[in-house]
Amino acid sequence: MSDFAGTLTDDERIARPGLLNRLAVRPEIGALIGALVVFVFFTVITSQFVTPAGISTWLDTSATLGIVAVAVALLMIGGEFDLSAGVMTASSSLVTAMLSVKLGVNVWVAVLVSLVFSLAVGAFNGWLVMRTKLPSFIVTLGTFFALQGLNLGVTTLVTGTVQVSGIASAPGYAQAGYLFASTFDLGGTTFPISIVWWIVVTLLASWLLVRTRFGNWIFAVGGSAPSSRAVGVPVGRSKILLFMMTSGAAWLVGTINILRFTTVQANQGIGLEFQYIIAAVIGGCLLTGGFGSAIGAAIGALIFGMANQGIVYAHWNSDWFKLFLGVMLLAAVLVNNGFRARAERVRR
Repeated sequence: MSDFAGTLTDDERIARPGLLNRLAVRPEIGALIGALVVFVFFTVITSQFVTPAGISTWLDTSATLGIVAVAVALLMIGGEFDLSAGVMTASSSLVTAMLSVKLGVNVWVAVLVSLVFSLAVGAFNGWLVMRTKLPSFIVTLGTFFALQGLNLGVTTLVTGTVQVSGIASAPGYAQAGYLFASTFDLGGTTFPISIVWWIVVTLLASWLLVRTRFGNWIFAVGGSAPSSRAVGVPVGRSKILLFMMTSGAAWLVGTINILRFTTVQANQGIGLEFQYIIAAVIGGCLLTGGFGSAIGAAIGALIFGMANQGIVYAHWNSDWFKLFLGVMLLAAVLVNNGFRARAERVRR
């Protein structure tokens, strides 16, 4: 009996994986290492980086990026892309501002209408991708240009300029601003409420991804849509919901921005879509789908925020940030592929 028990204990097929192997199956481990490196680097070379005001600044930058990056990560795990997420932040802001400033609508009603608009665009993107079988890259690129033209055209037509201002005097602004654009004091330092929204969105997305049936569907449709459909997973509905979640996250950021800064430019948000995708990739998402993490995307956004402000504190030319993005993207792809291969070996 003892020999049999010893044989079972020695059998590598049932032995408990070591710490390194357990870490390897976590998509966000590479991003966490990268975040620590960036944090230590800018802490050493700058004096402002770890001051309370400095921390507040780079967390603020990370928050608005991270809210959408987390939703984009879920979409990428589901095997799709959304290139309209950046410009959608401006579109939702413009809808809110136009209704409140030009028509005198209560800010709460305007915010709700802009949410419906954003979700409708996301649903349309998902429906068109599933209906036409076209790559989501192409479909959402078309949506990107359509929204960009709509933003510029309508704003210029209504206001004669490319911006809308004055929402601070609209009815309901104070109450809505408290929820979306207020600040809180922590240790004598002021932090924006967007950081709280970022944390809440990240936790909800993580719970959804790893604790719910829908989370299992996301991984399944991203890994193999035909196989998922064969076992009863509602592929079309799942992907449409993912597109709607991305547009909803863009709406949240757009709402935070318009209520915080009280003005919005028609060309705002252009280029952010690539930063969302890069943050998700840095956080462990594969471009091929089926693998990734919401927490990893949040860490990827944190790396962005730290690097963006760290370069300012170091008094470097801001052009270096573009180099950083390129290097981080290439490094993340290589590291993620390595972790994915190791994770597959561990799970066998």
